[in-house]
Amino acid sequence: MEALPMYVEHHPVLADRPRLTSVEPALESLLNQSMLRIDAVADMHRCGTWFMDEPRYPCGLFHLVGVGHCTVESAALATPLQLETGDLIVFPHGDAHRLSASMQDEAALSTSLICGELRFSSHAYHPLSHALPSCFVVRAAQAAPIFRNLSMMMVEVVNSGLPGRQLLLNKLADTLFSLAVCDYANRNSDRRGLFAALADTRICKVLQAVHESPGHPWTMQSMASLACMSRSAFAERFAQLMKMPPMQYVTQWRVNVAERLLRDRQLSVAAIAGQLGYGSEAAFRRLFKRVSGICPGRIRAGGETPVLN
Repeated sequence: MEALPMYVEHHPVLADRPRLTSVEPALESLLNQSMLRIDAVADMHRCGTWFMDEPRYPCGLFHLVGVGHCTVESAALATPLQLETGDLIVFPHGDAHRLSASMQDEAALSTSLICGELRFSSHAYHPLSHALPSCFVVRAAQAAPIFRNLSMMMVEVVNSGLPGRQLLLNKLADTLFSLAVCDYANRNSDRRGLFAALADTRICKVLQAVHESPGHPWTMQSMASLACMSRSAFAERFAQLMKMPPMQYVTQWRVNVAERLLRDRQLSVAAIAGQLGYGSEAAFRRLFKRVSGICPGRIRAGGETPVLN
């Protein structure tokens, strides 16, 4: 594939995911432990009249417009979208879509795209995956300067020919996706699941604490006290927003964290069980299998590869 043209000045390299002060700490803590893998898999250059169809994928997909314009059509969209230089479109669940030359200017400027895949490497329910819509867009014209700078840096990297180019591009794409999620959370008023809960300061406070300290001996009473609510009011509000009871959410999150820890072979299963608040390794193994559908040993051995759902 042809490299994308370099058209921007140099920007300092960003270190992994930046601290996102405009978004609730609960979302930041979840992103830091999301076990989300981002891979930039293609850079493409198109001129004149063109189109490419993407069938439904078993993972999420994204497209960043490096230069030019294009039109995106999908059953996930009410109407076709026109994308411009620097715009990012994300299909978190891999919905089928078509990209083509812009209907406004089919034969004028060439268009370059950086395309990639995103996967949650977790077998258990992940709140971020379930909260994201079928499709969302970040417009360069409306995004924060850090988003625009990062997307331009990705174009530079594609064109650079540097050793380790793919690794660097993947790291930048990982950070760009984090910024895109935060942009979506800040701008979108039609919130659901996680994003609706983040808008409630009391529930948000509990989510942040659970994300950061999954091994704490959480109870309904301790979470309700943290939210400054009665047990019944807290349980009702949490379930209304997150579509599951609070203790079930704690269990799901612990299994997500456990799966990440199981990939570190220096930690024993017993140590992981204790770290997450389970006194019995046997009880932890049973719970992990019930929630994730796979044994801890399969994860450690590099078994089934999950997909984003």
